[in-house]
Amino acid sequence: MDLVAGIDIGGTKTKLGLVNQSGACLLDMNFRTREYPDLEDFLDKTIQCVHELIEQCSTPVNLLGIGIGAPNASNTRGTIEYAPNLYWKGIVPLLDKLKQRMDVAMKVTNDANAAALGEMQFGNAKGMKDFIVITLGTGLGSGIVANGNIVYGFDGFAGEFGHFAMMPEDGRVDGLGVRGGLEAYVSATGLKRTIMHLISKYPHESRFRGVAFNDLHGEEITEAAEQNDPIALMAFEYTGKILGKALANFTLFSQPEAYFLAGGLANCGKWIFDPTQKYMDQHLLQMYKGKVKILPSGMTAKNAAISGAAALIWGER
Repeated sequence: MDLVAGIDIGGTKTKLGLVNQSGACLLDMNFRTREYPDLEDFLDKTIQCVHELIEQCSTPVNLLGIGIGAPNASNTRGTIEYAPNLYWKGIVPLLDKLKQRMDVAMKVTNDANAAALGEMQFGNAKGMKDFIVITLGTGLGSGIVANGNIVYGFDGFAGEFGHFAMMPEDGRVDGLGVRGGLEAYVSATGLKRTIMHLISKYPHESRFRGVAFNDLHGEEITEAAEQNDPIALMAFEYTGKILGKALANFTLFSQPEAYFLAGGLANCGKWIFDPTQKYMDQHLLQMYKGKVKILPSGMTAKNAAISGAAALIWGER
């Protein structure tokens, strides 16, 4: 059976799976990235997990290759470079070191680019040639598809919309130190920061008074909005306003047919989609109005990142 190993390297967890040509993840496993601060140990563990997945498969596996999505990854250099949420600092020669451990085809790209590839091959973007995937997790990532191709840029780092300085110079600092960076406002972390800000600014009764930042979770904020908690409602409106205006600006770049929202914050459903659509529509230039959609990802949430990474290899078949 022909399969591809998809690997999603995250700051908290590394997820792996075997993916078929339809994008279905047949087997998967994960381990905690932070338990392997030494790069060589991490790579040994990664390849060990690939072998374990192959051994667990009920039929013989013909492994066509390994696709990897990782933060701050360059598809042209095969490296991870200056990723703020990983232990390994500087420029990490990821593919060179992995190829020393396993002799199969390998490709790596930014995790948001992998999400865009997965959406195009396996998700709701089938048949589209111009769209942008916005991943809303701990930070904000973006994968841009124009004329049917991922926009990689000179050496693989194009499309870092999360670090677009949308807000005033005295705004929040994002994960790469950009003051007013979009991801500091529009991400799961950004939503939590907004809740804390609104609690300090307004006297409204809210279930979040007395809740510590680290005890805040997106599911609870959504639940609170459904119960008409004023702070939760204001937080989603504020977040959607910033994201909607940003998407209107990004439309000038490549005029996408659609934006796909993926990741934890996108799971908040109408609470993030509705205000984002409203404010994007308000800020679009006239020639774009009525032409740009905001849609949910069509990838199965549990293994979307794995299947997206595997699309790097399947896309070449």
